[in-house]
Parts: sequence; C-alpha cells; structure tokens
Amino acid sequence: MTDKNVERAAKLDTTSLSDAMDRIGIGGQCLGIKPLDPNFRLTGRAFTILYGPSGKPSGTVGDYIENVPVGHVVVLDNGGRENATVWGDILTEVAHTRGVAGTVIDGACRDTALARELGYPMFSRSYSMRTGKDRVQLEAMGGAVNIGDARVNQGDILRGDADGVVALPREHEETILTIAEEIDHVEGEIRKAVRGGLSLTEARARFGYHSLQTKR
Repeated sequence: MTDKNVERAAKLDTTSLSDAMDRIGIGGQCLGIKPLDPNFRLTGRAFTILYGPSGKPSGTVGDYIENVPVGHVVVLDNGGRENATVWGDILTEVAHTRGVAGTVIDGACRDTALARELGYPMFSRSYSMRTGKDRVQLEAMGGAVNIGDARVNQGDILRGDADGVVALPREHEETILTIAEEIDHVEGEIRKAVRGGLSLTEARARFGYHSLQTKR
C-alpha cells in the first residue's frame, strides 16, 4: 500500500521540514545526528528500539531485524553513547537485503565501510569499532525514544539528508508537510525572481522570506 505522506516527505529537504516544525512549535530536529555519507537520504516510518546499560547477567543487543517492515526506518536510542555500538555490518547487510529504508542511531555504529559500499542510509551520532555486546542491552521495542533531543514514536515519519534527520510526529505530519511544501515553494519563487533580475533583498521582501518559519 502506498504511504502518501512518506512520499510527500521524500520530496522535501530537512530544512523545509525543520522550518515548518518551528512555525508550529514542534521540536522534531534530531540534533547531532549526521549521515555517514552526505549523499545518503532516507524517508520512512520509525521502528523504535530503546537500549540501556547492561545488567548482570547481561541482556542482549536484541534480534529484531526480521520484524522491521519493508520501507521503515530502524530508530535506535542508545542514550547518545559513543563507547558502545549497536549496529554493524551484519545488520547493514540484512537490512539492505530486506528493503529497510535506513537506520538512525542516537549513539554509535560500526563497520561503516559496508554501509557506504551498499549505499545503505546510516545516520548516527558517531562511529567506533567497540561493540555494545555486554555493555548495553535491549530494553524495549515499539515505544517512544529520544533521538538528538527529539521524541520519536513508533510510526512517526523520519526524513534524513545531508543536513541531518527530522522526525515528524504522526499526529502533526499532515500540517507539517503542508507548511513545508509551502515553504519549499516560496523559496523556489525567491530563487526564480533573483534569476529574473530582482535583488535578493527585494525578492525576500516580496515573498516574506524572513517570517517563513516564525511561530504562529
């Protein structure tokens, strides 16, 4: 089944979506989360996983990848930890083969070369070689998680590009997308006006550039 709002989000940059969320007072910007490769793009609904410090006896990092629906994004909240990775080459290969849309981690990944080779969209706070096994454990799946200070719920739309990742809360996604499409259109009109000979100052004033993101 076609997910029309995911398709709409895929046509928009994170910048327009971020400005749209600013206008309605939603903090969906996943700050500090960056792509392994600036050419990576991802769009899809969130499949959320929460990690915590390992107990004794130690829990596992979990086996969940076969449960991720095609076209969804794996969203891993590892509390921003950069000393224990929760994603590596085996998961990258399986996710790529299964048609998963990408992975977003508040924390670290590893085996980054394969993600780049396959073109598998990976967004994280950092990367390292140090395993998370026996250091962190899976706490919960399918609940709310924190990614770069943004709350992400199962089923929210994630959009990632060269500038980072934004999360669109499901209950507000229609409004966010409509505003972002408007912002994207206006910025296109400004560029067109400048190419037609108008000064940037005049074009910005004509189309209300400086208040596009202002909270209303």
